[in-house]
Amino acid sequence: MLPERSRGPGGAPVPSHLTSLPWGPEKAVWPWFDCTGSGDMDSISKNSPNNMSLSNQPGTPRDDGEMGGNFLNPFQSESVSSLLFSALVSEVSDFDSGFPGNAAAGADTSEDGGCQHKWTRVGDLRGLLERCCLYPRTPLAGEALSLSCPSSSQQAPTCTLKLTPVAMEPSEVHMTQAIQPAHADVRGELSAGQLLKWVDVTACLAAERHAGVSCVTASVDDIQFEETARVGQVLTIKAKVTRAFNTSMEISIKVMVQDMLTGIEKLVSVAFSTFVAKPVGEEKIHLKPVRLLTEQDCMEHDLASERRKVRLQHEDTFQSLMQESSKFEDPTCEEEQGDEDEGMVTSGTAVQSIELVLPPHANHHGNTFGGQVMAWMETVATIAASRLCRAHTFLKSVDMFKFRGASTIGDRLFFSAIVNNTFQTCVEVGVRVEAFDCREWAAGRGRHINSAFLIYTAVDDRAEPVAFPRIKPVSEDDFRRYRGAIARKRIRLGRKYVISHREEVPVFTHWDTSKQESLSEGNVEALRELAAKSGWEVTSALDKIKIYTLEEQDVISVWVEKRVKCPARLAYRLLCDFTKRPSWDPHYTSCNLINQVSEDDQIYHITCANVNGDKPKDFVVLVSGRKPPTDGNTYLVAVKSVVLPAVPPSPWYTRSEVVCAGFLIQPTDSSSCTVSYLNQMSASILPYFAGNLGGWSKSIEEAAASCIRFIESGNDDAIF
Repeated sequence: MLPERSRGPGGAPVPSHLTSLPWGPEKAVWPWFDCTGSGDMDSISKNSPNNMSLSNQPGTPRDDGEMGGNFLNPFQSESVSSLLFSALVSEVSDFDSGFPGNAAAGADTSEDGGCQHKWTRVGDLRGLLERCCLYPRTPLAGEALSLSCPSSSQQAPTCTLKLTPVAMEPSEVHMTQAIQPAHADVRGELSAGQLLKWVDVTACLAAERHAGVSCVTASVDDIQFEETARVGQVLTIKAKVTRAFNTSMEISIKVMVQDMLTGIEKLVSVAFSTFVAKPVGEEKIHLKPVRLLTEQDCMEHDLASERRKVRLQHEDTFQSLMQESSKFEDPTCEEEQGDEDEGMVTSGTAVQSIELVLPPHANHHGNTFGGQVMAWMETVATIAASRLCRAHTFLKSVDMFKFRGASTIGDRLFFSAIVNNTFQTCVEVGVRVEAFDCREWAAGRGRHINSAFLIYTAVDDRAEPVAFPRIKPVSEDDFRRYRGAIARKRIRLGRKYVISHREEVPVFTHWDTSKQESLSEGNVEALRELAAKSGWEVTSALDKIKIYTLEEQDVISVWVEKRVKCPARLAYRLLCDFTKRPSWDPHYTSCNLINQVSEDDQIYHITCANVNGDKPKDFVVLVSGRKPPTDGNTYLVAVKSVVLPAVPPSPWYTRSEVVCAGFLIQPTDSSSCTVSYLNQMSASILPYFAGNLGGWSKSIEEAAASCIRFIESGNDDAIF
């Protein structure tokens, strides 16, 4: 029998907020729950943890030794977050029609004249429970709950609700945090240091869930910050093991923020960390492989191996780039250098700080919590960056936190930070951490336990981006740090744009003969605009070849400049004929003329070799050549993908796109010229530049050198 409609269990009056239920105050009832699905509360021990009746008050001793109170009833002052009910309703059936306003996936008339509903939204169930002020414990997978619902009949039917928790993969961990003022900086935004703490904890728990033993942080790299989070918003951190090796594993971390008023979610950060399993005693650790459940898992599993190769060869790549950068004085465009006296000395940005490791700073292994160390490092780095620009700085990315050793409670951690170099709208700050015990502190001999390189951007009071002043190296150490920042920037380009997966998003231009003039002119103008953009930075300068890169949001462009001993007119004729390109470009396997649109415009079908084990790629491109009106001006060859019905996609190739590319040929004298190749890279082009962007390959230089030989050995008779 139903309890009296105006009374709750034990005869207690129904609170006033229950009178606002959708079926009206005169029909307000008291729902109750039975985790066995039997509907018979008497069959469950009062002190059982499964007993969720309202009479099982919080504080009641349970059979399992814990204090009772699986949920809170309306007569208690405590509250429980509704986030506990972030479970997915896999099936809700036999629901009475007494809950109007809930959209149903389907409805049938039940035996008592009611209506059977299947709810499809978690919010429907959660909203009902919140209105009734009933917060049960987190449901277990496959658990059945019985809910008493009102109906026109004398006895309410029992609804069986089948709940399953949010699907979570075996090696995945989620953390949800409400951002409080204590977590924020002076601008009311979540501090990067606090975020790093949460990220490290979540990643560690994911690693230990997979390994089954204690794990420690080896490194955290490829941290990219896309959005800021503010006080009052909710942060969700998802950490998942992407691949396990012998004793180490890679953890993929994704951070989302949700505005609770609008419900809008945004990506805050992505990162990858490496954890090492700690053996117990003499036991040897060999981690089990990660279960691959989806196509996305397989892709991340493969990419994890590529990222590991980059990490392992990082030091060799860095040293190679350092030797290369020492061969040219200043890695900025000559046009922007200006007066030699311009530039700031970095000594004024140096920051030193010290922390005493106390018990609250330790992790569950007894060592200093890695997230705490990273937060302290971020603090001193932010101060160093702010001293350079006198503006509001934001952490944009972290090159790598590398943990070289452990520290323990009682150690003194000495932090030193200084600006290494600036790159127009961003600045790199290096941080070094040394640990001292009492004897080491007295002797002045510390242990180098951590170092990192953090990249900051800045805005002024109007939230406009701030350009950082150029750095002027003075001492030998200044030059070392200056060139090291350039080498790391190049390695970051490779990791950010190539090792990460990017979906192909075709935006091809359809070829229309009635609009061929405008399409041709648009092709040429796009190349001119790309060359005219500001912000190009030198990443390599060897012999006759110099390479520039330009970053714009998530788009990267490359400019390869070559000095050639050949008249500009002849170089133009050679480069206009794309059928000759496979003879010097190692990326091309074939290039066939499809349509001679005009004297200056042709359409070609190009095939390229496969890369990274993928299918070979092919392109259909419009090549537009333009001669200058007078000698001494720039020749131009523009390239852009088009859609041509006569050349449909082939199942043997991945149809890909050239967004904007081409050659600029500038005469230097009557017998030589400068040839520049530009390419605004699409997702399909990026894999071919992988090694060069990261600094572990010379494929661009090799192709450029081959192009120089091709041009210098050519003659007019070879073409016409």
